[in-house]
Amino acid sequence: MSTQKYRYFDASLVFFLFLLMISSCVSIFSAQKYAQYDENFMVKQIIWFILGILVASVIFLFDFEQISKITPFFYGLGIALLIGILVAPESIAPYRNGAKSWFIVPGLGSIQPSEYMKIFLIMMLANITKNHYEKTPMHSIKQDLLLLAKIAAVSLTPIILVLLQNDFGSSLVMLVISIAITFLSGVNWRIMAILIVLMLTAVGTLIFIFIYNSDLLLTIFGTYQLNRIYSWLDPFQHAEGIGYQLKQSLLAIGSGMVDGKGFHNSDVYTPEAHSDFIFTIVAEEFGFIGASFVVILYFLMIYRMLGVGMYVRNNLFEFYICIGMVALFTFHSVQNIGMVSGLLPITGIPLLLMSYGGSSVLASMIGIGLVLNISLKKRDYLFSKDD
Repeated sequence: MSTQKYRYFDASLVFFLFLLMISSCVSIFSAQKYAQYDENFMVKQIIWFILGILVASVIFLFDFEQISKITPFFYGLGIALLIGILVAPESIAPYRNGAKSWFIVPGLGSIQPSEYMKIFLIMMLANITKNHYEKTPMHSIKQDLLLLAKIAAVSLTPIILVLLQNDFGSSLVMLVISIAITFLSGVNWRIMAILIVLMLTAVGTLIFIFIYNSDLLLTIFGTYQLNRIYSWLDPFQHAEGIGYQLKQSLLAIGSGMVDGKGFHNSDVYTPEAHSDFIFTIVAEEFGFIGASFVVILYFLMIYRMLGVGMYVRNNLFEFYICIGMVALFTFHSVQNIGMVSGLLPITGIPLLLMSYGGSSVLASMIGIGLVLNISLKKRDYLFSKDD
């Protein structure tokens, strides 16, 4: 890779990224006064950001032919870690908030493999789709069904393993990533129409069962996940129990009004405000203006990642990595902001690069590092033939 390519580095994406990092540290500093744990989360978050920048920088040492070759190794590593959590004793992999999703590593804290698996899944789906079209460039119903079978096999394995950990939120993210890549994989529209009908039927069936026989869903989702639905539908009826967190979140967001209460002046206690509910701090202290600023930052980041993907759409591996990252950031931001504001059920997924969490930060930075690496070559495809 020539140094000339670095002239076309996507600086705007990096700029939005650093604005999110600053917003995260400022918000976590305020939120940690409510934290249930005696730790300085802001300092730890800064350390994770620095490590994330270093990891993202290492990605620039590789070209995408090399990354494509090592992708199966990382996917296999992710699967091994997910299996390891399920069989590990609770002293190493304890339950937290009803889910067994973390390894405890002395000196490092906790590691959540499902966060890294999201990135590995994006890479693997991009890899198998690219390889499929390289081997069978001609479309046919048979070949499209074969590609769908490959995507299903690669996707369902981590999704099932994460569901067994009782981490419904992460499994839902992986499902959305898989759907996004599938819909842009060039599969025949008749097959996609059938898949859409099947998905809508499945969702409709779940809603019907929830309304008329909710006890049946206990065998699928368990009491913990169903309680989240009940608390979402009427948090104030369950204000002293399962709806307490959402009730406090709604009070915090509402009390911020237009311009907020000011930095470090939040006074509505919300559990886990430094992690999954970090957006409540933003809305309470900086009001609608501050909340809108954060939402716009996510929109701009997603827009830039999509733009990079469209520039390299003829290079399938890079294109599908960008699409996967767009799906990841879009779903995380919409779902997280929606759940803390009562618009969507609580699923326990973080607001990427805002919520406190080492695994989430490092995984996000790996993904962004891949997109930035891709951005280095976008002008080459537009204006030059030289590599």
